[in-house]
Amino acid sequence: MSWIEKLYRTYENNTGAIGSDKVPLLPICHTTQNAHLTVVVDEMGNFLRATVVPKSEARTIIPATEDSAGRTSGPTPHPLCDKLQYVAADYKHFGGEKDSCIEKYTELLTKWIEADDRQWKLKAIAAYVDKGHLISDLVTASVLHADDDGKLVDEWQDGKNSPEIFKLLPGGYDNKGKKKPWQADAFVRWTVQMPGDPLPEVWLDKGLWQSWENFFGSLKSSKSLCFVTGLVLPLADQHPAKIRNDGDKAKLISSNDLTGYTFRGRFASAEEACGVGFQITQKAHNALRWLVARQGRRDGDQAVVAWAVSGADIPDPQADTFSFLFGEEQGPAPPKSGYTAQEVGVALSKKMAGYAAKLKSADEVVVVGLDSATPGRMAISYYRELTGSEFLERIEAWHTGCCWQQYFGKDRIFFGAPAPRDIAEVAYGRRIDDKLRKAIVERLLPCIVDGAPIPRNLVESCVRRASNRNGIENWEWEKALGVACALYRKQHEKEEYNMALEEERTSRDYLYGRLLALAEHLEHWAIRSAGENRPTNAERMMQRFADHPYTTWRTLELALVPYKTRLGGKAHKVLSLIDTVHGKFEPPADYIRDDKLGGEFLLGYHCQRAALKPVATQGTGGNAPDTIESDETAP
Repeated sequence: MSWIEKLYRTYENNTGAIGSDKVPLLPICHTTQNAHLTVVVDEMGNFLRATVVPKSEARTIIPATEDSAGRTSGPTPHPLCDKLQYVAADYKHFGGEKDSCIEKYTELLTKWIEADDRQWKLKAIAAYVDKGHLISDLVTASVLHADDDGKLVDEWQDGKNSPEIFKLLPGGYDNKGKKKPWQADAFVRWTVQMPGDPLPEVWLDKGLWQSWENFFGSLKSSKSLCFVTGLVLPLADQHPAKIRNDGDKAKLISSNDLTGYTFRGRFASAEEACGVGFQITQKAHNALRWLVARQGRRDGDQAVVAWAVSGADIPDPQADTFSFLFGEEQGPAPPKSGYTAQEVGVALSKKMAGYAAKLKSADEVVVVGLDSATPGRMAISYYRELTGSEFLERIEAWHTGCCWQQYFGKDRIFFGAPAPRDIAEVAYGRRIDDKLRKAIVERLLPCIVDGAPIPRNLVESCVRRASNRNGIENWEWEKALGVACALYRKQHEKEEYNMALEEERTSRDYLYGRLLALAEHLEHWAIRSAGENRPTNAERMMQRFADHPYTTWRTLELALVPYKTRLGGKAHKVLSLIDTVHGKFEPPADYIRDDKLGGEFLLGYHCQRAALKPVATQGTGGNAPDTIESDETAP
């Protein structure tokens, strides 16, 4: 129950955010619904007007009971704002297909008014609902539309001139023969206008929020042990849903399976299996919903969120370095200091210092991963608690240790770590299965948050992908190359690989990578000088070179002969560099070994390519990688 306790304290530390933000931190005993209609009445309960709610303004905070907040199809009304099925007495008269629940709605609203008779807005709404002609008024106001038989139109036939309500609730049937939402499914929210009242919208009235909280809390008479606080409190009968989005029906705590094996056979009642205080679970789930919407990352049914219990801002553990440093905006102009990550190191230090100034070293930080296998049940797939200093250290270690030049498009070239989602797409392709992508993200979270080693098979998969550039677009291969180098460098941190060319490194794989880059550069230079545009032999044979470097290099070297002739003396510097690399193999027998190359050859290849490029194209931004086209810029 540690996660509930942390979320409960998070809610208490952020009460100032209640009702604010696009996805608000909800008051307890409340939920959100997307409203379709706003009905305006006066203080005497007389209909004034009604409007269709735009999608951008649809999210509405409404009071709810435990049953209504978790309802699927049962006739359980919300106490104030609800669908026409619940609030319109003439629902069946206008062709409503479901059972009318007006009696249950008015009964609950009446009890609320009796408990707090100071709420005149409730009385005005109740007086209007009792008149029993809500849909009739909406049709008269041309907000809803009826046919000649006096029934609501199921589907508007003229799609070009359809009224606003049909853009939200189109009606008709889908490809599977299932009926789509239509006019009778409209959700209604109320506005009560009275001279001198600055806040007629009931969904924004904090006085009504508190009134409903007090009333519903008074209905909780029985008390028992709360497993979270250890106190005897009124327990929750049901726990909130809508954690990942407004349509999410999955719950983290559920015990309504009275015929299965949820608790039967071990406990006499659900309360013995798990008892959580009503206010505790309301606040904890509301906090989790708010955090996921505010700073979490969602991928289908998977959601991952990190937060500080104190409410301080913390970095997103799943962001790549570009997003972490600059958000989604374009980064600074590319520096002209060569192929180093010094600028990124300075920027990271400044960013971390900013977080450390707000997040105390002893503050509690929690990272939670959520996922669901079925529509009704959700699980915590990942959970970690850290101190603020530990969390910042792990994030900084990830961005510095897994740092390499990344090419995610010509407007997004940067030094740093890739995001887990990008790693998954590089390892298994852009069309990766959703379940596999989510599984990889879960495997990478411990590498970022806990400092665990990167899974070996994931690194090897990225290396294989980057070694075969045939059949994929150039930008996609460049992205794969940067991600593969970053993961390999992180996996072998003890080797202390630099991102600049290491001319003194004599390992076999690194030197063969350099040779491949030099062969590619020389041939590409000759091709471009002749006005041609085609892949080089080195590019086409990269996968074969990675598997059989010695035999493939002999083929590549012989293929360079006509290009050496074409370039003449201009190729002297590159040819001298090839000879220099040849002489660095220690022992020399490593050169004639034809064993498969490891990921290190990509580091040597990438660094040598970068060293051959003009200085102006190196750095955290700039144009796409290109080869040198003149003797003045050649080595």
